[in-house]
Amino acid sequence: MRSLERSWVLFLMWLAALVGVLSVGHPLFFNLFYLFGAILLLSYLWAWLNVHWVRVTRQTHPRQVQVGKFFEERFVLENSGPLPKLWIELKDNSDLPGHRASRVISNLGGRRQQSWHVRTPCYRRGRYTLGPISLYSSDPFGLFLLKKDLPRSFTSHVVVYPMAVDLPAFQPPVGEQTGGEVMHRRTHYVTTNVSGIRNYVPGDSFNRIHWASTARTGQLMVKEFELDPMADVWIFLDMEKRVQAGLTYAEVPPPVLPEVYWEKLPNFTLPASTEEYAIAIAASLSKHFLAQNRAVGLITYANAYHREIAQSDRGERQLTRIYEMLAVTQAHGALPLAEVLAAEALRMNRNTTVMIVTSAIDAEWVAAARHLTDRGIRTTAILIDPGSFGMPYNSLETEIELTASYIPHYIVHQGDSLDQALANVRSAR
Repeated sequence: MRSLERSWVLFLMWLAALVGVLSVGHPLFFNLFYLFGAILLLSYLWAWLNVHWVRVTRQTHPRQVQVGKFFEERFVLENSGPLPKLWIELKDNSDLPGHRASRVISNLGGRRQQSWHVRTPCYRRGRYTLGPISLYSSDPFGLFLLKKDLPRSFTSHVVVYPMAVDLPAFQPPVGEQTGGEVMHRRTHYVTTNVSGIRNYVPGDSFNRIHWASTARTGQLMVKEFELDPMADVWIFLDMEKRVQAGLTYAEVPPPVLPEVYWEKLPNFTLPASTEEYAIAIAASLSKHFLAQNRAVGLITYANAYHREIAQSDRGERQLTRIYEMLAVTQAHGALPLAEVLAAEALRMNRNTTVMIVTSAIDAEWVAAARHLTDRGIRTTAILIDPGSFGMPYNSLETEIELTASYIPHYIVHQGDSLDQALANVRSAR
């Protein structure tokens, strides 16, 4: 604003000198006219050159980070022209909370560059945009403040995964299969079940080579494996909006960070929200079972009546898929948990393990869970007590119903450590 005022003042003085030249014709007005005109022209040209012939490089790898950790970037600002830059401000318009990538670079010589690292503590899950980037600069007199927006190609994204904790003491009853179709399901994982041998193809690991058959046939032969006879684990994440307590995702306040980098950063804690607790529990369960080489799937109705599903699979790629799904999940669902369980029960086989994560306290979903156990489906509930999040009701009656139905369950209160809360099973048969 001040630079605009200065430029207008100088422009009016130039006009006044022009009027003096045309009306009086005195040499003084000619000198002032040329002087003010030269200052305006050279100042604008200087400011324009400051925001041009500039190259910006942004290095971000990887673009996934977990809540409670740091997202790291490296910026390089290069003056690709021969003339020095008095000062340049790089402003990053990212929506990542607490992101402080903007920087003012002064006295950047010709063909020179400056770089800096940015470490952003991540306190809120989600998918965020990095950029767009804008460059600002001015002339030595501060008459013109020019802005240059970099192309959209400089814009990227970062995904902040939800919190996931280790659950060393979490040992729920899980299903086992003793034959049937699972013995005929081939897998690229190395398991204890060898189903046969085949010819080697490029890309096969050397630890799969069957050396006895290779020696007998004279060509490389590799072993084929089948999945271990373990039932799939399905996680039902209740994201019905009506049953949530505490803050919603949109109401979670941004982190309060210190003004200077060397001050101590606050520790990450889960917000007072059943939504955030449920998502953290689902992420922790996925991490726990996938580490045991189990096939894990996740189902949630988080968007009105629309189902979001991660099909059952194993391995690190499946964990990444579930994390990315949970990073953007919000409790906008409209379908009650009882109806979700009834609708999805058809895809469950006998001895399948079902983990229910909910803060609902109605008895209907307990009856639906009891129906699953009657069909031989191993069912465990993780119940988040809404009373500990400020609601005038609690989960006591639901706990009694679960106990009477012989459904193993865990109770989580606000402020509980998840690894400790999921170490105390109740009503195990």
